[in-house]
Amino acid sequence: MKKTGVIFAILAALAVLGCASTSGGSGSASSNASGGGAAPFIVDLSKLQAVKSEKDVKIEDQLQSGKYQILPSLKNQTPFAKRWDDFYIILPPSALPSDFSKYTRLTITCKFYNAKGEEIEPGDSMAQVVVIYDAKGDLRGPASDPGPNTPVKSQNIGGYSGMIHKDRGIKVTFSKPPQGIMFQNAQNEEVKFIELTSLVFHNGNYSSEK
Repeated sequence: MKKTGVIFAILAALAVLGCASTSGGSGSASSNASGGGAAPFIVDLSKLQAVKSEKDVKIEDQLQSGKYQILPSLKNQTPFAKRWDDFYIILPPSALPSDFSKYTRLTITCKFYNAKGEEIEPGDSMAQVVVIYDAKGDLRGPASDPGPNTPVKSQNIGGYSGMIHKDRGIKVTFSKPPQGIMFQNAQNEEVKFIELTSLVFHNGNYSSEK
């Protein structure tokens, strides 16, 4: 009888462990599914257009008038002449998610180049990126924070302190599709060119590793 009791106790313990293991696995999968949400939307960069910088003509004036030239790549061809110079990229609706409510995070990456066109190591205080709702509205927003027309303003892109270029990205809530993004070179005067390399809408479930 004692042996039978021991056997039943062992079987009961194994059953409990089996249920716990099954429950844990299922909950973990459910958590991952709900946490992940929609699959990452990786923007097709070939659908985007970069606006050529015109000497002594602000990007605001070019967009307002509708008179601007499109560059052959997503990299400025005219080197930045001063700090906080601009480089604007048009985001056509056809290149963006159809439903922004499905996404809570944003990742943007870029490359930096010096006056010789040589790629340079990214770091803090090199550039910031602004996401813009209305291309004919306020393109700059507050000095360092998001604004009504600039739902994203992220400093130190590419640098140690920046977050937007990392796979985790930054938390965002878009009320409507943005029409453009604008890079600005910051305190590092060595940065003369910036090239957009990726734009991803996701839910913390994006990985740049393939």
